[in-house]
Amino acid sequence: MSQLEIELKHLKIEVINMWNLVHSQLVKSNIAMVNFDKDLAREVVSREKRVNGSELKIDRDCENILALLTPVAVDLRFTLAVLKINSNLERIGDIADGVASHILSAEKPFNKELLKATETIHMYDEAINILEDTLSAFEKEDTALARTVFQKDEYLDRINMNTTETTVKYLETHPEDIYQALYNLSIIRKLERVGDQAKNIAEETIFYVEAKVLKHKAEE
Repeated sequence: MSQLEIELKHLKIEVINMWNLVHSQLVKSNIAMVNFDKDLAREVVSREKRVNGSELKIDRDCENILALLTPVAVDLRFTLAVLKINSNLERIGDIADGVASHILSAEKPFNKELLKATETIHMYDEAINILEDTLSAFEKEDTALARTVFQKDEYLDRINMNTTETTVKYLETHPEDIYQALYNLSIIRKLERVGDQAKNIAEETIFYVEAKVLKHKAEE
């Protein structure tokens, strides 16, 4: 096995570990929201430093591979894709941290009726699922699975678009919940961005495997 092959294998392990760390952060922030578990929310916030440290390490490793080992063809595409995927994963980590911060700021548990009306819990589940799909597509080099992410992102977009109206209707009968409704609205906006980041990751997987650039092009 050449030095390039060794480094690329190690890089793949690193980015998968990053994926799992960010997935854990997203899952824990979800549980913290549903159960109003401030201790778990604090754990998510404290682990954000690990996410940032992992991003910096992967960036450096990608840069070293590009500078010292001059990969070409599929190896070059893989390295470039990991460099961008790494950034998208870090942003999802930021989103989990942001949700946890809202939980720490909230004074009381989120009203179950509010979460149901705005589909927040369902949206959270879908955001976690879409992140899992991107990892599976990357590991298996499954571009068909990667392409399913685009439609799932649109689904998250639709929930987000309806949130303002459903929140206003909820507040008409529950005006005392205005602060938690605003926190919930912010959480939904953040979850919509998970879909955006996942879509970017899917595009990079397709680029790496098929040598096709989808960014800024109309979807087929």
